[in-house]
Amino acid sequence: MIYLDYSATTPVSYDVIDTINKVTKEYIGNSNSLHSLGVKSSELLKSATDQIASILGVSSNEIVYTSGATESNNLALIGTALANRKKGNHIIVSKLEHPSIYAICNYLESLGFEISYVKNDSEGLIDFDDLKRLVREDTILVSICAVNSEVGIRQPLKMIRQIVKKENFGTLIHSDMTQAIGKVSVNLHDVDLASISAHKIYGPKGIGLLYKNSNVNIVPIMYGSSKGGNLRPGTPPLPLIAAFSKAIRLANVDLEKRERFITLLNEKICEQMKKFPHVVINKTKYSIPHILNISFMDVMPETLIHALEKKEIYVGTNTACSSGELSTSVMAIYNDLERAKHTIRISLSFMTTTDEVNKFLTILTEEYQKLAKLH
Repeated sequence: MIYLDYSATTPVSYDVIDTINKVTKEYIGNSNSLHSLGVKSSELLKSATDQIASILGVSSNEIVYTSGATESNNLALIGTALANRKKGNHIIVSKLEHPSIYAICNYLESLGFEISYVKNDSEGLIDFDDLKRLVREDTILVSICAVNSEVGIRQPLKMIRQIVKKENFGTLIHSDMTQAIGKVSVNLHDVDLASISAHKIYGPKGIGLLYKNSNVNIVPIMYGSSKGGNLRPGTPPLPLIAAFSKAIRLANVDLEKRERFITLLNEKICEQMKKFPHVVINKTKYSIPHILNISFMDVMPETLIHALEKKEIYVGTNTACSSGELSTSVMAIYNDLERAKHTIRISLSFMTTTDEVNKFLTILTEEYQKLAKLH
């Protein structure tokens, strides 16, 4: 099997599985309980949270655990919107976001909030002039992802923050950092809120977090019995949290070295694809090497994906959460409907080997040429 869909989800590392098993067996107490088993679990919860906070460079009380980035996005956008409704009802997002952001924006519009979509340039970067123009006195939130999930465009969050805060210091900034963590270095102090998911960094599914700056006020979107001030009620899933902590630590080892290796793999694939006149590479100088988007203009992407699947090679279309639809990100960057309809996404990892890429390219070339002849 050759797995090249790491941006959809990653396999859980063996070290992380060991942590889940150990914590599940040895920490049976509810961390909210007052007895010794509860205290033991509470101490591990604090230790895991402190480690995550240390790696991310934030305070432990600024971490809110969720089921994943989609829930974090909901809590960030809806929680912020409802908490700041008296200040304004205007929210700005980019055209390069994960589908969950747009679903949340549709819901907020139904509540009377106004959503503006900031333009991007031909390289995929946020149009700074348009962003400056869009920020108003009643703008309460700007949400722009750190790395786009389809084309891998990395946004300059520090610059975005400077522009937004200069126009309206009270406007909050959220970033979905799901595709950035464990791939490139990030600075959470460039934003007020950030969404992260464990299953993108070789951790378990079902656990994520929202970073919320301690000075930011948001309201909960879920209610239940829990300690006061908790934005996410319920029993903390301790085995998942401990595993998340382990995954974040492991994901941040040798980031630059891993990125250099992945860049070589990316370039190898691009060189082969450039040989075909009807294959277009959707990549700009701001794309990170881990995500490679390619349009096969004379083949339908689902057909090619299933042909590769029969050879036990797994790639994806745009984002896993919008499979089978056109790539909105390719459309936003290139404004080419046909190009956006014919994309596949190859996502690479430090676990990907050169041999795997060589074999993938051989089979991809064979299958593509077969299908192209049928066109």
